[in-house]
Amino acid sequence: MDDLKLGVVGLGNRSDLADLAHRPGSGSLVAAVCDRDPRLLQAAPGRFGDQVRTTPDHHDLLGAGLDGVFVLTPDHTHEQIALDFLAAGVPVFLEKPMAITTEGCDRLLAAAHEHRTPLYVGHNMRHMPVVVAMRDLIAKGAIGEVKAVWCRHFVGNGGDYYFKDWHADRRNTTGLLLQKGAHDIDVIHYLAGGYTRRVNAMGGLTVYGGITSRRDRSGERMTEWLSHENWPPLSQTGLHPVVDIEDLSMMQMHLDNGVLAGYQQCHYTPDNWRNYTVIGTEGRLENFGDSEGSEIRVWNRRSDYRAEADLVVRVHTPTGTHGGADPVLVAEFLRFARDGGATVTSPVAAREAVAAGYAATMSLRDGGRALDVAPVAPDLAAYFADGQQ
Repeated sequence: MDDLKLGVVGLGNRSDLADLAHRPGSGSLVAAVCDRDPRLLQAAPGRFGDQVRTTPDHHDLLGAGLDGVFVLTPDHTHEQIALDFLAAGVPVFLEKPMAITTEGCDRLLAAAHEHRTPLYVGHNMRHMPVVVAMRDLIAKGAIGEVKAVWCRHFVGNGGDYYFKDWHADRRNTTGLLLQKGAHDIDVIHYLAGGYTRRVNAMGGLTVYGGITSRRDRSGERMTEWLSHENWPPLSQTGLHPVVDIEDLSMMQMHLDNGVLAGYQQCHYTPDNWRNYTVIGTEGRLENFGDSEGSEIRVWNRRSDYRAEADLVVRVHTPTGTHGGADPVLVAEFLRFARDGGATVTSPVAAREAVAAGYAATMSLRDGGRALDVAPVAPDLAAYFADGQQ
């Protein structure tokens, strides 16, 4: 089996995915990379071998004979770069969120359909062991028919992750209900078996907006400033010159199958984890932790409050980033790029997560007004459901 020749656009924090895909002689290799930072390009041969082609312009790779490309750039650039590769017939791995507007997502779906070019969106949480285990329990009827899903997302390092670089400027992300929330909204949809059709939200810039210490960190990487010692939140220094996204937000969702859901996100908590609660007609389940040592607890008997669950499922987390999900994610894309077929991730689901997050952000900034979320066009939904044949 010949190696797939892969390209990588964006050598920043998520380029560890490219390292997972670079397996010369074992099915795939990174043949070309693109980044605007000359330091990262200079380091590329050390990561991927002397044969790797380097360029600061992704257009140089459109006709390079690639079998697939990883688009791992900042969010606001995803759409145009992916459109270019889709038009060139190069299978695309697109980091989430697929775009920063609903319309941008729809343009990507239409382009993949028009050019019959495979499109894959990197929603790695569908492969996280804790999410896989929760979905399996639900499918087996552990809590009956799902009626409600809640998610609380505590982003303990939010000040370092999202308020010191391009993320803090809404022109690059729309907002964190979309940028960060796309993961959790997709999981909510995945566990509930439906997509959001009506949403409203509230939130604000409640802590970091009051910090006047600002700094242009162009050319710096998160690893250069991230520290668990940057606590408490109001002691943060050197935030991005533009900070106009919310650090606290909450949204409510009405799904197309009648399930009601809620999502809450805070970027200045002392801890860093997600908690999903799923309530069905015969019980309730929750995850406690989302990495090694986490467990899922299920309650099925009526009682007053009790911490002891009726069923406890301990979740093993294999090695690899994001709870072992990233290696599985990359392997699925490589198989998809080579052979096509169904995948656990879904471009339509990725679009639906963005659409819900986008509408929620618009609601939040308009006094919490309820907004409808339009579905994907039926012909496009059918095409992607059929495995992009």
